[in-house]
Amino acid sequence: MRRSDRGYVTAEAALVLPALVLFGMALLWGLMAASAQIRCVDAARAGARAAARQDPPPAAVAAAGAAAPPGARIAVTREGDLVRVRVEARTAGPGPLALRVRGEAVALAEETVG
Repeated sequence: MRRSDRGYVTAEAALVLPALVLFGMALLWGLMAASAQIRCVDAARAGARAAARQDPPPAAVAAAGAAAPPGARIAVTREGDLVRVRVEARTAGPGPLALRVRGEAVALAEETVG
């Protein structure tokens, strides 16, 4: 190694390490957002199944709430023979990085089947 090349490795590492940390944080944020989206869909599906079985609305909300992310808003509505459950939540993240994710499920009420 020539005498004039000393310090290049340190300078390159000082530039690359923050970029790697930022990339890793962005990757974790994306995984957390995807996980919250999946949990909303699962919660809506669980709530719709409960509502379709003719469980009372508070029981359907409780079934959806058990699978939903913390702080999620759950709405159960009935449209003719169909029950619709919508679950909305905010992802973790600072300021504008906090996204609103939602899941929705529709099921046919059991008293109309058969």
